[in-house]
Amino acid sequence: MKKDIQIPEVKDVHIAVVQEQHLEYKTLDWNAYIINNTDKDLETVLIVSQGYNDDKMTPPMRHTITKLPARSYAKIEYLQEQVLALNNVFKVTFFEGNQMFDKTYTFRKNTINPKALQKLPLMQLKGVLVK
Repeated sequence: MKKDIQIPEVKDVHIAVVQEQHLEYKTLDWNAYIINNTDKDLETVLIVSQGYNDDKMTPPMRHTITKLPARSYAKIEYLQEQVLALNNVFKVTFFEGNQMFDKTYTFRKNTINPKALQKLPLMQLKGVLVK
């Protein structure tokens, strides 16, 4: 039965982590975003994020985005400095029409840092991107 389920490859949907100025607290914060760089709307986007290494594991964080329009992005969560030293995994499942898509994005430990910033698709910001 499982072998009959086909989940197509995810293309042009990315997870990015951006360092942004927090206006109220006057701090530089790391925030995770999902980027829909496709021509189709994504529906019922489910995201489970978790940090881990050999010794530690954060509790899973679950997020839902009802609809992510084509060529847009949405903030997922704030990342504390301490979790940047962990591997950070974002498991993303969504529907495009009646088709389900699923992909796991992994930021290896210490790869989220100011030296790794690059231009991001659709966003007018620089960040760390996993395709």
